Amino acid sequence: MNTHITIFDTTLRDGEQAPGCSMNLQEKIEVARRLESMGVDVIEAGFPVSSPGDFESVKTIAGLVKNSCVAALARCRDADIDAAGAALAGCAHPRIHIFLATSPIHMEYKLKMTPEQVLAQAVASVKRAKRFCEDVEFSAEDAFRSDPDFVCRVFGEAIAAGALTVNFPDTVGYALPAEFAERIRYVREHTPLMAKARLSVHCHNDLGLAVANSLAAIAAGAEQAECTINGLGERAGNASLEEIVMALRVRRDILHADTRIDTTQIYAASRLVSKVTGVKVQPNKAIVGDNAFAHEAGIHQHGVLANPATYEIMTPESVGVPKNAASSMVLGKHSGKHALEERLKELGLVVGADTLERVFADFKVLADKKKTISDRDLEALVMGVTVAAPETWTLEHWAVNTGSALGASGTVRLRHKDGAVRKEVAMGDGPIDSIFRAINTITGKEPELELYELGAITGGSTAQGETTVKIHWNDRRYNGRGVSTDIIESSIKAYIAALNALEWETAAKGAAKDGAT
Repeated sequence: MNTHITIFDTTLRDGEQAPGCSMNLQEKIEVARRLESMGVDVIEAGFPVSSPGDFESVKTIAGLVKNSCVAALARCRDADIDAAGAALAGCAHPRIHIFLATSPIHMEYKLKMTPEQVLAQAVASVKRAKRFCEDVEFSAEDAFRSDPDFVCRVFGEAIAAGALTVNFPDTVGYALPAEFAERIRYVREHTPLMAKARLSVHCHNDLGLAVANSLAAIAAGAEQAECTINGLGERAGNASLEEIVMALRVRRDILHADTRIDTTQIYAASRLVSKVTGVKVQPNKAIVGDNAFAHEAGIHQHGVLANPATYEIMTPESVGVPKNAASSMVLGKHSGKHALEERLKELGLVVGADTLERVFADFKVLADKKKTISDRDLEALVMGVTVAAPETWTLEHWAVNTGSALGASGTVRLRHKDGAVRKEVAMGDGPIDSIFRAINTITGKEPELELYELGAITGGSTAQGETTVKIHWNDRRYNGRGVSTDIIESSIKAYIAALNALEWETAAKGAAKDGAT
């Protein structure tokens, strides 16, 4: 009999803490919907006390998600716990996840607390969190570098106070698999009341061992794995959800454990998170990298053609990697809405009726420019409709004048959501710089451009250019993506998308402030 392993996904919290990985509310909603659809047990939606934006994100996601548990993070402080409880009000399955460091170095230098004070604070915080919801998780930050007996004592008292899950993190990614497994066995055997709670692990990847440590812990009796899509997270990242899930699925014979994840949605989830964060997946990334199922060596190709099992321990279809050859449909300018919808479903991109209408309209525009539409093109079209922030500014017209003997000038005309149309001309160091300067003048914003990245979605001279930009404004980062067969236009769209995200969050903060006064 296989043990059910609870998958606790923290992409929206720990994953977003990775440098440059911030997401706006609409992007977080789309990621949460995908996580719920694929069967994630617990979605950690954010850290409510950290900012009004995080509070609103947790509150919104808590109201939308019905089938998964939604968790909110809190330090062992009254204000944190109260904010988490307020953000989760109305949630179908709420969990408050509180944490407090237990290692000597953290207690002495960060907390400036004695072990007895830490113990008392942990117990009091669990009891406070229980006022808001039944499901409370307690994490001993830096547990692996803590005294094992002290962790067992804290866990036992937390369980007695009402914690239903106790989490043992390797916060700094220091452990090796064999010793981590041994520590998990020790905690299971020496924690009072351990049978009344679930034992969880949260591993970081500083030595590249987060997944290995998580699997070793599961083999030693851990019942919950905390992880992120694509392994996003602080520093070198967290344990990768897709790698843990597929390792459990492929090696059930050894691990005797499995999850309820719909693995056919893994690839789509990976692509979504990559798009909204602007962090590309490395080609040789296990499970979801572009080369994960690629075979170039002749001996490998021969074996795979004879029998895929010669070199593939799982099929591409099992994780939702689309097989173009499997589809006899070629989408182009004469294709109808039904054909488009069917292909989107095959790609794991299920959209509502209103969204389909908007995607179909964009599809027709693109089909007039390209003979055939690729799966990557479709993915980009859907992403542009579903995760973009509401449009404060819309592009109406642009033009550039540049050359080797000339400076560059850019002209742009934008429409504001209030109906006003504004036009500006600017000089710059190249066509992109000149256009961006003109846009800054129109919008009255001059953010720092932290990242400008251009790539092609597919090959060929008619390929769409995909631009990713990251801008920095008032201690916040905003991502924007733009797609067009013209690389200058894709750049303009990406920059406007980032500014729209900035405008939307600014307006939301203003509304929240007005509502509070």
